[in-house]
Amino acid sequence: MEFCMTTGAGFDLERLIATNASAAFNRLVGLEVVSAGAGAVELRMPWRDDLTQYAGHLHAGMIAALLDTACGFAAASLVGSVTASHFSMNCLKPAVGRGFIAKGVTLRAGRRQVFARAELFAENEQGEATLVATGETVLVPLES
Repeated sequence: MEFCMTTGAGFDLERLIATNASAAFNRLVGLEVVSAGAGAVELRMPWRDDLTQYAGHLHAGMIAALLDTACGFAAASLVGSVTASHFSMNCLKPAVGRGFIAKGVTLRAGRRQVFARAELFAENEQGEATLVATGETVLVPLES
């Protein structure tokens, strides 16, 4: 994942919304930036039948994309442009719900590496959220 923007100060909510809108994949899946700042971000995506796997759960590739994007945007809110150098995830239970909430937080922002973690929640019809996956990304700040 790469966010091609100028480096320097972190990106505010407006800039992350614009970045999200500029990414064709994010538009395709209906990803929305709800909040961002100070090394944290919250993203939302509605349920889509066309993003499921054979058993009807959200596809693991889509889970990874949500977690990785939450980590990247959380890091970008502190340091600006970043690209992922390592990503891992843990799927805890089937991801099924009316929508999904990805919450990312920056753990440490250094000059050469930024460490971020994200959690993905499935939201049911009553609005109750259940943790379904976690992920961690190591990111590299980009030079302009």
